[in-house]
Amino acid sequence: MTKSLYAIGGGQMVEAIIRASLKNQAISPETTNVVDISPDRVRYLADTYHISTSREFQAQALQDSDLILLGVRPQDDWAGISKQIGASGQKKTIISIVAGVTIEQLTNAIGDEDYPVVRIIPNTLTDTGFGVSGAALNAAAKQEDVDEFLKSFGKVDYIPEKQIDIYTGYAIAGPNYIYNFYLALTNAGVLGGLSRKQANEIALENLQGAAKMLEITGKHPYELLDINNSAGGVGIAAQHELDASDFAAGVQNAVLAAIKRTTELGKES
Repeated sequence: MTKSLYAIGGGQMVEAIIRASLKNQAISPETTNVVDISPDRVRYLADTYHISTSREFQAQALQDSDLILLGVRPQDDWAGISKQIGASGQKKTIISIVAGVTIEQLTNAIGDEDYPVVRIIPNTLTDTGFGVSGAALNAAAKQEDVDEFLKSFGKVDYIPEKQIDIYTGYAIAGPNYIYNFYLALTNAGVLGGLSRKQANEIALENLQGAAKMLEITGKHPYELLDINNSAGGVGIAAQHELDASDFAAGVQNAVLAAIKRTTELGKES
């Protein structure tokens, strides 16, 4: 069933969510409204997706919506916007992607601790159908009200709110780690004598194929490594260099740094 949506904030992440949700028919252009302060942004969104847009808060659009997507930046006046929503007298489920702002902060700003709020950390792979968004619900929010919409732009994992920062640094920043590995691998191919085109194509095939092997076999990576690493062979020679490097620690430290920064941003908001 399609949902009517009122999005407050029309930035890149909101656009990505709307684009995927429209494609998967979780929402329709006729019942999607976006408000953003930028005239260029509202014009672009209206022209590109044929949705309704405005530069000012619209009480009627709020009333007509099934879901409210709160997509402003943490440094913006999310508290004032939340207060407006509370003052409207409506109790439409809010889906917040405001980084670092807790459910309790939102309900305090709304002025109603029983207001249905879903806090999500959306993945950035919305156009692919891959990626997992983390979603935390308060007691007033119902999973069935948001499940179809959230799954229209990827998979969703319903988690306790205390895991949001961990989820952000690990799952949502996850593509960054893959992009960096891909770049390092393709550069290695070029260093070894392949053309950039060859290196890119081979690396992409190996990334997709290795991920699929993990999925379809259910084997531990060490088991799959053993297939490639014959005694005294090429694979085990490469493995030795990886084991002697800071590769694993570098990835792990990057994840921990991302989690730490997420927590810091939450305290700054």
